[in-house]
Amino acid sequence: MHKLSVLGYILAMEITIVQLLLILASSLGDADQSELYLKIKKGDKKAFRAFFDEHHSPLMQFLLSKGITGAQAQDLVQGAYIYIWEHRHKIDPEKSLRSYLFRIAYTRMLNHFRDTKKYDQNQPSTEHPGKEETDSSLLNKELAEAIEQAIQAMPEKRQNVFRLCFLQKFTYREAAEFCKVSVKTIENHMALALKDLRRDLEKFKK
Repeated sequence: MHKLSVLGYILAMEITIVQLLLILASSLGDADQSELYLKIKKGDKKAFRAFFDEHHSPLMQFLLSKGITGAQAQDLVQGAYIYIWEHRHKIDPEKSLRSYLFRIAYTRMLNHFRDTKKYDQNQPSTEHPGKEETDSSLLNKELAEAIEQAIQAMPEKRQNVFRLCFLQKFTYREAAEFCKVSVKTIENHMALALKDLRRDLEKFKK
């Protein structure tokens, strides 16, 4: 399994620069999951399974984007889900359980890197799309690579916020809970990230 990157995202969506900027400028909606969270808190296994199925793959991709191996990511994901289930009585239905899930896995990943001292946050993507490359797909690939470079050049916190809100589709509130900062701080990070991207993608504007 390859890590999720902006390159893979854009190639899969065949997104244009105009579409990209429209997406980046918009605020993603916040679905109300409080009812589902309450069911999980009460021990509803079907609700927990629905939560598992919805977020397992995005969480795996998020961890893989940090340079961790597939096996390590799988262990961390399973551990995070088990922790939530075993401590479900502590769930606050008014707060994002997805954000909490990601934070548990992310924190454990950092602890793993600290213990093994093998963390390489600059590990390059190994994605190699197998589709035939037309002029359009080549342009999108060039655009995606430019975006990835721009993101990697951002300060770590700004980069993390951007990946959460854009790639993982976190709302600003969820990203704030994940990062343990205010929504305003998330908005500021995203505004600066957009400014960085607009500057670095100027050459793609026709």
